[in-house]
Amino acid sequence: MKKLAVLFLLAVPVLLHAQANPGKSKARRRSKTASAGDPALTRLQELEKTVTTQQQQIQQLTEDLKQRDQQWAHFQQDYVQAKQTASQAQTQAATAETASEQANTAVVALKTDIAKLQTSVGQETTTDKELQKQIGGIQNVLSRFRISGDVRLRSDSIFQNYSGCAACVARNRARVRLRLGVEGKLGEDFIGGIYVASGANVNGTASLADPTSTNETFTNFFERKAVGFDRGYIIFQPQAAKWIKLTGGKFAYDWEHTDLTFDPDLNPEGFTEKFSWDFNNPVVKNVSFEGMQLLFNEVAGGLVGTNVNRGVDSNALGGQAVLRLQPAKIWTSTPSATVLNWNGADPIAQAALPVLPCASAASTGCIQNPLTPAVGTPLPPPLTPAVRVLNSANSLTNATFIAGTGAAQRRAFISGFEYANFIWDNTILTPWTHFPWHVTAEYEQNLRARRSAVAPSRQNKGYWFDTNIGAQKQRNDVQIGYNWMRIEQDAVISQFNESELRAPTNVLANRFYVNWLLRSNTTAAFNWWIGRTLNRNLQNSSLAPGLPAGRQDPYLNRLQFDLIYKF
Repeated sequence: MKKLAVLFLLAVPVLLHAQANPGKSKARRRSKTASAGDPALTRLQELEKTVTTQQQQIQQLTEDLKQRDQQWAHFQQDYVQAKQTASQAQTQAATAETASEQANTAVVALKTDIAKLQTSVGQETTTDKELQKQIGGIQNVLSRFRISGDVRLRSDSIFQNYSGCAACVARNRARVRLRLGVEGKLGEDFIGGIYVASGANVNGTASLADPTSTNETFTNFFERKAVGFDRGYIIFQPQAAKWIKLTGGKFAYDWEHTDLTFDPDLNPEGFTEKFSWDFNNPVVKNVSFEGMQLLFNEVAGGLVGTNVNRGVDSNALGGQAVLRLQPAKIWTSTPSATVLNWNGADPIAQAALPVLPCASAASTGCIQNPLTPAVGTPLPPPLTPAVRVLNSANSLTNATFIAGTGAAQRRAFISGFEYANFIWDNTILTPWTHFPWHVTAEYEQNLRARRSAVAPSRQNKGYWFDTNIGAQKQRNDVQIGYNWMRIEQDAVISQFNESELRAPTNVLANRFYVNWLLRSNTTAAFNWWIGRTLNRNLQNSSLAPGLPAGRQDPYLNRLQFDLIYKF
């Protein structure tokens, strides 16, 4: 081994020298060739190779040692981290053990709470089911009822003038109409309803005594407005026989009519019985018949003030027959015929104007019996209206007289009243969906009208014509129409028909109107009424103030702007 080391030390300088002198390689090759047979040289070459191999191995060992040193350093780091992790794990284990004990305690408490909660939930579930049943019952009840109503704001202006009139002053009013009601099913076969509405201003005072108006004027220093029950009724319409409809109470009209006979704000009282059948016939679509018993005054037995009817009640009895036809696909026609007999109507005249008996035939402060004077004899001035007036706008214009003598004197109608009425209503579809054409014509005659001293011919006929185009179904629908009326003095009872006219009877009137559906529940409307008294010479005629004799009543213009909200 020592020899190898010595040889290694001797060979190193030689090898370094050989590497440092590469230019002499040819000489060495020649020297090698020359000394190929020298054993010492061969031995030296082998020793050189061995030294080279050992150097490579030493270098490899050195690199392995470096890697092991690095691995040892990593091992030491991992050991330190593992030791730290173990320490943390021990700490966490101790913490976990403590937490586990606490969790076990919490679990026990939680189980106890859950048991209590389950008991409570069971009780609450039972209570909730009962509450749901109660709520469901309330919902079922409420779902059977429907609340509805409307608010109408109105600007109402009245103009009438003639040359030389000093008292013809325009009147401008702001008015409001309020209505609210509920209607619902009382069972499978019954429907009931209750409605309230604002009253009216009678002689400047809020009152419920006017059956034909629900308009309250903005006046009387912010006073509270009168509100009363406007409707209350029960309808019986059995599901097993839907062709039957029986109504009782104070209700909206359920028969064909126009404003010529009944004001739209008036709700009659009594009973009706309607029988209606639908058909699949190409022309005849429906036939209906209806009976009416309208009760408007009940009288107790004996003398009550100036009422000497002694237990005779007042009513209107009648019936109506209606056909609904479709002569063409675009044309629906509804003719109807009505007969309505008014029994005991004189209390209406007594309520409209008080009795002021005549002291003598020459008295001028009362109305004498117009049946006594000869034809053409002028009547004395009419009475001043009483404080109690059924309708201050719808003043009494029917012919009246003073009946009876002494304490039994009372005001009475000259004519009786039995309406014979024919209405022909038509709807024609046009190429424009939103503009159907609607035409209504009506002829009415009072079959019990009588002649008076100043009216040798019976004033018993009424005529009505209305036409409009357009509908009121969808937003921005517009309806434009015209209405013409001619109503003779005793054609109808003047206290119950249209109250917006110049006068309720003995009147000639025109109306132009426009309705615009701003929203599904909001309408803007305009009405222009143009009318005058038909015959100024008749008793109770409505005339312009101070109208000279022989001069025709000038046309009265009435402009109404409405905003109506429905819900």
